Order: sequence, then C-alpha cells, then structure tokens
Amino acid sequence: MASSSNSSCVVNDHMEPFAAVYIIIFLVGMAGGLVSLWAFIRGRATKKCMNVYLMNLLTSDFLLMLALPVKIAKDLGVDSVSLTIFQCQCSGVLIYINMYASIIFLAFVSINRYLQITQSSRMLHLQEPRFAAVMSAVVWLLVLFINVPNMAIPIQKELPDALFTCSDLKTQLGQHWHLLSVLLGMAIFLNASAVLLLSNGLVLKQLWGRRHAEPNLRASARQATISIATVTGAYVLCFVPYHAIRMPYTFTQTKIIDDCELRHSLFLAKESTLLLAILHLCFDPVLYFYLSSSVRLKVTGVFSSKRSRTGDKQEMAPATALERKLEAEP
Repeated sequence: MASSSNSSCVVNDHMEPFAAVYIIIFLVGMAGGLVSLWAFIRGRATKKCMNVYLMNLLTSDFLLMLALPVKIAKDLGVDSVSLTIFQCQCSGVLIYINMYASIIFLAFVSINRYLQITQSSRMLHLQEPRFAAVMSAVVWLLVLFINVPNMAIPIQKELPDALFTCSDLKTQLGQHWHLLSVLLGMAIFLNASAVLLLSNGLVLKQLWGRRHAEPNLRASARQATISIATVTGAYVLCFVPYHAIRMPYTFTQTKIIDDCELRHSLFLAKESTLLLAILHLCFDPVLYFYLSSSVRLKVTGVFSSKRSRTGDKQEMAPATALERKLEAEP
C-alpha cells in the first residue's frame, strides 16, 4: 500500500518528450536490427566466436524492441491500470534483461578481439564457437535469474488509488528482490566495464606496436584506433551515466530518500540516463557492420551492386586481404 507521501508526490508527469525520443530510437533501432538480421542470415555468417556473441547481442536488441512500444505508450500518458502493471511486471523488466545481456556480450566481444590480435595458442579454446555458445547460454541464465523474479513475484493485492511508479506496486518481497537485482546489475556493470576497457586498451597497444613493426599497416592501425575509441566512447556514453544515478534513485524506491523534490529530480535523472542506455540500440548495427565480415560484405555488396562489378572487385580485394592479415581489424 502506497504511503501518504507517495500519494501526494507525483514524480513521473510530463514524460512526453521522452516518448518522442524513444520513438526515434525505436524506428532507427528496428531498421538497423532488421538489416543486421538479414545480413547475418543471407550472408551465411560463419560459425566464429565473434559472430556467436554478435548474434546473441542482436537477439537481446530485439527483446528491447518488444518492450519499447509499451514504454512509449506509458510516457505518452496512456492511463491504464493494466498497461501500468504490464509495463512494471513484463516490458520494463525486458529493458533490464537487454541492458545487462548487452553489457556482458560487449565485454566478450572485446575479449575475443584481444585474443584474435594476440593469437595465443594457449587461449585458442576460448575462441571456439562451442565455447562462445556455452558462455552465451550462461549469460542468458544469469540475467534471467536476476530479472525474472521481478516478473514472477506477485504485486500487491490492494492497488493504490493512483499508480505513480512501479515501486508502488511491489510487495515487501518484491522490493527486496528488486534491490538485490540492482546490486547484482551494478556488479555486472563494474566487472564488464573493467574487462571491456582493459581489453580495448590492450588491443590498441598491440595494434600500435604492430604498426611500428609493419609500416604498411599504419593506415589499418589508425582506422582500428578510431573504431575502438568510438565503440568505447559509445559504451561509456550509454551505460556509465545510468549506473552513476542508479543507486541514488534506488534509495527513493526503498523510501530511504523521501523528499518529494529530490525524488522528482532523481526520477528525471534516471529516465534521462535510461534513455541514453537504450540509445545503444542505434549503435549496435554499426558494431555488427565493423566486427562481422559476413555482415559487412553483404551490406556493402548491396550498395556496390549499383556500381561496376569489375570496379567493385578491384576495390574490395585489398580490404579482404587486409582483413585476413588482421583478424581483429574492425
């Protein structure tokens, strides 16, 4: 049952601007996701470790696309008790399943790229598609274990007169598990971020060392540096702000912070940073293009078909040869 302070403190009003941005993200992400899916299928993506992680990342993106229409409807002001319950119990949880699955798979992608560059025989088994499939299954089991109870734990039998936030619906057990899932999510984020930043830093070190040893690879090393820096920057932009505000906002849900003005400010901060986190839906198709040769060749093949086929072959041959020489080249 909602407290009196909750009933007099509205924190989630005027959400229409968020809905407008979410619509754009949904349309761009859906277009990019469908093109990537088509390229993976039609390009007959080889069973490589990298492709396994990327296809799981794409699967996670489609889960997020299923959840966004409900959030958009709520932010547009659709006043429905059943829609609010569905968002809190189902679609809202899908957003967090996607977020933490994506964070882990991005960390695996970074590790795999480092292993490709080093070409260490001792780590060869870590690059096998079977190992990647097993690790992907472990990731899904982990994120589902953390988040599915937020779906399954029943809500209060007596609903508050006005539904403001999802925390107003949760029972005491639901609030405790929600807090636990937030803490576990923070642990995933911190560990995955350390792995991603370390792996990308080591990749850059290897590439620039190779650049001095093999002068003909300078252009490739420069291009790889730009692409890795872009991916790292996008990761920081999308996920760091949200996790910086996540714990203070959680204190408002657990009633540790009860000041209405502060709760409202933290709610807006959480929604703004959550929007940044969901923005990765637009960045991921670029990642598929750079990291999967089958996707890249299929997409570029569509555009190059409008040009002379002879000219295309001459242009693509050097890039293909370079790709074979630098397996980790984005």
